[in-house]
Amino acid sequence: MTIRKLEPSEDPPKDLLLLADPSWNMIADYLKRGECFVFEGDSDENKATVGVHVLLPTRPKTVELVNVAVEESHQGRGIGKKLVLHAIETAKTKGFKTIEVGTGNSSLSALGLYQKCGFRMTGIDRDFFVRHYDEEIWENGIQCRDMVRMGMDL
Repeated sequence: MTIRKLEPSEDPPKDLLLLADPSWNMIADYLKRGECFVFEGDSDENKATVGVHVLLPTRPKTVELVNVAVEESHQGRGIGKKLVLHAIETAKTKGFKTIEVGTGNSSLSALGLYQKCGFRMTGIDRDFFVRHYDEEIWENGIQCRDMVRMGMDL
């Protein structure tokens, strides 16, 4: 199993990216400006992509982890944590001083994962998902309305 940067000539794993963000327009926009990394799988027959993360520089010395997703059949195996830790190490290696992430108020497992990886809550962008997405988003029986902003000094 390896994590590698997706080459510009390669198609991004659209289905995986859509697991973490239901708007292909938003994803396409940040893919143009960021770097996409893929987690390639656990099959001897092929190197299936089972996870993805995207890092997007936002301000001087600051990068945002804008998408983290793991194929549903591979969830619960620690791949998400490996992706987040890889993003943190990549940001450090590239000289960033801060890494940020935003997730929905209804994304309970993601909120736990990011805190386990060392992120701290820094704020709430109220009604972010209502303003920026055409369709309502529901997770865990909760409407996703607010973006919980988190960060970490590197």
